[in-house]
Amino acid sequence: MQNLLGRIKDRVLWGLVLGLLGPAILSVLAFYLRTNFVAFKKADLLLIGCVASNVLWMNWFFKQHKENAAKGIISATFIYAFVFFVYKMMQESTY
Repeated sequence: MQNLLGRIKDRVLWGLVLGLLGPAILSVLAFYLRTNFVAFKKADLLLIGCVASNVLWMNWFFKQHKENAAKGIISATFIYAFVFFVYKMMQESTY
């Protein structure tokens, strides 16, 4: 795994793709938990955790001196933060 991640080029696009795919996969798991288990019905913290997982990726890329890829991950994090904001506003308007 380390070798595979080490070969990722220092491009903003690669960071953006990785930053969008990681939380997307975790969000599918979070929505599954929210729909099938009563304890997770109002657990929006799961979705925030999905986006926060980008911090781990960003930290790793900064340690590898791949600043452009880390910038792509930061961009993806802001995109997800905006989507989460819109999701919460739509959820609040239904009450």
